[in-house]
Amino acid sequence: MAVPTLAWFYLLLAGLAEIGWAVGLKYTEGFTRPLPTVLTVAGMIVSFYLLSLAMRSIPLGTAYAVWTGIGAVGAVILGMVLFGESRDLARIGCIALILCGVLGLKWLGGSAH
Repeated sequence: MAVPTLAWFYLLLAGLAEIGWAVGLKYTEGFTRPLPTVLTVAGMIVSFYLLSLAMRSIPLGTAYAVWTGIGAVGAVILGMVLFGESRDLARIGCIALILCGVLGLKWLGGSAH
């Protein structure tokens, strides 16, 4: 059985929301700033909800790995852009490896039983 495209769309949105809340954590300054804290928690709720919708059709291991992969790659890239984190070649190579794993899981994903 093929995994519905909508499930993958939910998973993509969940991963993007994860990037948002991961970066948002930096702006909360330990949950001491009210607006960034509220936005970050809202991003967490949206991300988890969309992940749960995706998991209706996508196997747990695949969905979770893709979700965390999107979040990790996005957070690293935004860390470089927003916070001046290292952009050395080894770091970029590691991002590429994560991205290859996420794409591989997407292509080999299969359906839940």
